[in-house]
Amino acid sequence: MLTHALDVEGDGHLQTGYPWNTAATAILLAYGADPELPADDGESPMQIAERYGHVMAQALLKRFGAPRH
Repeated sequence: MLTHALDVEGDGHLQTGYPWNTAATAILLAYGADPELPADDGESPMQIAERYGHVMAQALLKRFGAPRH
């Protein structure tokens, strides 16, 4: 679920040009989402955030314990 939220936030930003939104990522992490659990394709939450250049999500993931790449 966290990887999907990151993908939605990143894709939404790219498609609309609106400022980054980290609400879904922050809420999921606050409620215990695993910052290291990969998507079905094996891509980690941090890798998704890095792919989109989603710096705010990267900071949240680091804060909640995701490994750095």
